[in-house]
Amino acid sequence: MIPIKSVLTNYEEPFDEVSRQLHQFEFTLGGNWDYDHGYFDRYLDDAHQVWLRIPFEVTHGTLDGDTGATDAIICMGTPFVLKHIYNDGLDKEAHLNVSGALIDQFQEPIDKDAPVEDKWVAAAKDMLGKVERVWNVH
Repeated sequence: MIPIKSVLTNYEEPFDEVSRQLHQFEFTLGGNWDYDHGYFDRYLDDAHQVWLRIPFEVTHGTLDGDTGATDAIICMGTPFVLKHIYNDGLDKEAHLNVSGALIDQFQEPIDKDAPVEDKWVAAAKDMLGKVERVWNVH
């Protein structure tokens, strides 16, 4: 994981507006969001192993990422680039989930914090620069 300096750090704005702005650049709300924090994620490579991630905390209101609208105001944290290395293929030791109706067939990452090559750091900074220019935050 490599942090990237950004003018977006500590920027506070309604969640809906941030989400709308970041959607233009193919960012999505990461799956690990909770009522008080979350991440906007953007893959940088075709294999979806290298990611630009922008963390945020909810400062006012309530976040419910499953609904179309929310009253949450968020404060963005320091963006970072990270790399997850996965095994290709299905998990040979797949396990049943809680309900027993589905099988989790995908493997855990081999390395959740793999070294990030310089080219991906440069790509992350470039993408972040595009976001910052559209946002016009100083």
